[in-house]
Amino acid sequence: MTKRIATATAPKGFTRRDFLASSALTAGLLAAARTLFPVGAMAEGKGPEVTGAKLGFIALTDAAPLMIAKEKGLFAKYGMPDVEVTKQASWGATRDNLVLGGEANGIDGAHILTPMPYLMHTGKVTQNKQPLPMAIVARLNYDCQGISVAQEYAATGVGLDASKLKEVFAAKKAAGKEVKAAMTFPGGTHDLWIRYWLAAGGIDPDKDVSTIVVPPPQMVANMKVGNMDVFCVGEPWNEQLVHQGVGFTAATTGELWKGHPEKALGLRAAFIEKYPKAAKAIVMAVMEAQQWCEAMENKEEMAAIIGKRQWMNVPVADIIGRLKGDINYGNGRVAKGSDLYMKFWKGGVSYPFKSHDAWFLTENIRWGKFAPTTDIKALVDQVNREDLWREAAKDLGVAAGDIPASSSRGVETFFDGKTFDPANPSAYLDSLKIKASA
Repeated sequence: MTKRIATATAPKGFTRRDFLASSALTAGLLAAARTLFPVGAMAEGKGPEVTGAKLGFIALTDAAPLMIAKEKGLFAKYGMPDVEVTKQASWGATRDNLVLGGEANGIDGAHILTPMPYLMHTGKVTQNKQPLPMAIVARLNYDCQGISVAQEYAATGVGLDASKLKEVFAAKKAAGKEVKAAMTFPGGTHDLWIRYWLAAGGIDPDKDVSTIVVPPPQMVANMKVGNMDVFCVGEPWNEQLVHQGVGFTAATTGELWKGHPEKALGLRAAFIEKYPKAAKAIVMAVMEAQQWCEAMENKEEMAAIIGKRQWMNVPVADIIGRLKGDINYGNGRVAKGSDLYMKFWKGGVSYPFKSHDAWFLTENIRWGKFAPTTDIKALVDQVNREDLWREAAKDLGVAAGDIPASSSRGVETFFDGKTFDPANPSAYLDSLKIKASA
């Protein structure tokens, strides 16, 4: 079972009929607005319609593009000097502030878990189940999240193969104790990574453990006092856990799925429709920041910047290693100069592939967050604004080789041999032994 905050409670089913009924009016309004104000329209004035916007972030290394865009003056460079980048206490707080919107003391967009805009757009995780039209306008990073385990399980030798925990977890439950697996938001990326890892090892995340929600910056402290057995979170918190001797990294998520998408830049659809040029300016600033973050020669400066108090408030030593692919797993395993570092640009990282969003939706169908009858393509087409990204890339002068030709990256392969064909999500679901519907 998953323990949730009250406002995250929502019905499991979201059928095609529900989808069409709840979003037909919104879709019509957005389509009309796009006709009147196309993304590339520059007819009325040369710059953005507004000079500012409010963007949220969680204290995670993968929020670096937003931090760097602010620190390096890139928002100002593209005509938006008044963009605010504000720290959020949790993903639940990010959601609530997006619901409010920037004009009501909330935020207009955010560094966000890729599935969250879909969960919000459909009203799955919003108060009173009210849909909030959302858009994904860029991907922020690939790889470099971690699945960490409490030190008491070091003797099991658990790593990429989670099955080594099956017997000890069963024994703990038999002794009347709860086995807790922490993640950061129900249905979010970290929830899906830890569920995939456990299920691949024959551990049912809904029956054999209890999943709990813990904000990223609180993971290490909670592990230290014994509040969870395993957790999944982004950096720098897995590295910090190792440095404090509290636990170890069983696997990085790049080992589960090499080159996997992670965070996204999400914007309220209303903001994009009201300020299309401002939205594009934000994307351009973030894209340039991603290019800067990608360069290995910038990693030391990057770690120093994002480690500052106003950003992550974390020592550079907890950040820099995994930025460069130097991973001390904390269990005797050390990888130097690996390719498991966080990617920000090369290889199409910034482009929001629709096929990737389709996988996240399929996994959330797997675990009961969406109904099996969900029209995945229709929902992705509503939320994913890869068209805006392409407009921004064109204006930014991005090399043709860095602009994907297709919105699909094709068939994806995972560490356990499973494959996901975005053209046939049901075949992928049928291949999985452990799922909510089983």
